[in-house]
Amino acid sequence: MSTSPTTTAPSVNGDGPLTADHQQAIHAALVSGTRPPRASALTACRMFAWRAIVKIKHVPEQLLDVTITPVLFLVMFVYLFGGAVAGSTQEYLQFLLPGILVQAVLFTTVYSGMSLNTDMTRGVVDRFRSLPVWSPAPLVGAALGDIVRYVAAATVTVVLGLILGFDAGGGLPGIVGAIGLVALFAFGLAWGFTTLGLVMRSPNAVMNTGFMGLFPLIFLSNIFVEPSTLPSALEWFVGVNPVSHLVDASRGLMYGDAVAGDILLVIAEAAVLTAIFVPLTTKLYRSRS
Repeated sequence: MSTSPTTTAPSVNGDGPLTADHQQAIHAALVSGTRPPRASALTACRMFAWRAIVKIKHVPEQLLDVTITPVLFLVMFVYLFGGAVAGSTQEYLQFLLPGILVQAVLFTTVYSGMSLNTDMTRGVVDRFRSLPVWSPAPLVGAALGDIVRYVAAATVTVVLGLILGFDAGGGLPGIVGAIGLVALFAFGLAWGFTTLGLVMRSPNAVMNTGFMGLFPLIFLSNIFVEPSTLPSALEWFVGVNPVSHLVDASRGLMYGDAVAGDILLVIAEAAVLTAIFVPLTTKLYRSRS
């Protein structure tokens, strides 16, 4: 006769009650060690940044707009309108490429809001909230991961421009500086579309509203034509448009005659965008999720 004490708890397979030895074995299997430490805010942000990058790896179609759109815009505007606007395609290429670099990267910022809205509508954010991590980590990590898309769009645009004959007077440092400055501004602007992603009800609504707001800033700028050729009212708007400031700084870096004031102005505008929309996004994220 067995001397092992028994309990009234049912066994796993229903054959009979569990013995104390069985319960201890199950407890030892479930609690095999000390609880791991809580992830730091930096570690959590890196994790969610990697998630954003892995999503691109597994769904490479996300990069189609990033890579194809700037190619189409650059080739189309240079060879269809270059002769009419600047007298020759090569001269227009020198003027247009830094602007197309800005346009290509800023267009991709809309997808930051679409991605967050998709996570919200599919319930993914609810799973994130159950994790023992710093609560804004999914937002910050996704924003950092999106920088990969910005650099990809910028690289495709610049490489194509160099192939077509762009003369980068600033050399490699100027090109890298322009890409970095545009990515920094895009990082700040993306927080605005992240806020939009928390307000709209569907990813398509985010995309339509985002591009509706971005198109006037892009096309009413100095990307395609000199502001002096525009009517006075439009010329004034182009002059105060932050996109125009970013284009001026990027042209200066790529031409090799950058003005420190232009660069500092863009950095300040990126900081203002971040300071406004990061707290707003965080507040909406916590209230909606």
